[in-house]
Amino acid sequence: MRIAAGAAAVTCLALISGATASGAARPPWPAASPGSAYSSLVRSPGGPLAGCEQRLDRSQVPDQAPVLAIVGASFTAGVGPGHPGQSWAVELARLLHWNAVVYGDPGAGYVRAGAGRKGPVLAELGRIDLRALAPALVIVQAGHDDIGVQAAVEKQRVAGAIAAIRAQAPRARIALLTVFPGRRHLAAAFATDRAIVTAAKAAERPGDQTIIIDPLTGRWAFPRARDGLHPTAAGSGWIAREVAGILRAHGVLPAPARTGRAGPVICDSGIAAPRPAPSPR
Repeated sequence: MRIAAGAAAVTCLALISGATASGAARPPWPAASPGSAYSSLVRSPGGPLAGCEQRLDRSQVPDQAPVLAIVGASFTAGVGPGHPGQSWAVELARLLHWNAVVYGDPGAGYVRAGAGRKGPVLAELGRIDLRALAPALVIVQAGHDDIGVQAAVEKQRVAGAIAAIRAQAPRARIALLTVFPGRRHLAAAFATDRAIVTAAKAAERPGDQTIIIDPLTGRWAFPRARDGLHPTAAGSGWIAREVAGILRAHGVLPAPARTGRAGPVICDSGIAAPRPAPSPR
């Protein structure tokens, strides 16, 4: 199954240009267009689509790029580079030229609630309203913060997240970005990683294969911040390109770049929404 698009992304509120990490080999897909932009939105659970996300409502603007939904933990929230706009998730959306909604809470997992108590993953999925977004692809980045959780519990939560995605976005493909290894607890990290992968494979159905993206078994080596775990801005770019390559191998293709058009609309919960200008007195 291939996913591709030829429609241009729409413009959005509060556009912020972003730089792509440099220093790596040129990827085999189009680079992010100069001036690619993203917007921000923090939504309350259960609320209707608002602000940035309304621009991604295909029932209102049907001729546009596919929507990518990403939920996750600190890597998705931009920890390491120091800004959500430099997370691997935002970089990936730019590489694909897809519109995206990104929701990350440091410390969140399939079980853990996260530092902002916005998790676990099932709760994050509920906050972005998959039914309304109708994404073509949903990526879950989680696992590291569940290290130490009993395997049976982890498997149950992973299966529940996959079932929720299928129920709320039945046409979406699903990808799981699993455990990023730190400097310690490698044995426990592998145990958590195995639980996630095992649960994902057990939940597969004919013609509906979950894409597994495994930094731990893949021995990913990318520029890291001082904590030895999270990526630098360059590291985020490396992760985005690696993920894009794996997605491409599974038939998930970038939309063609269009000269003179705005970049993808990326709604990121971690970026503060701009304050309205004060009214003149």
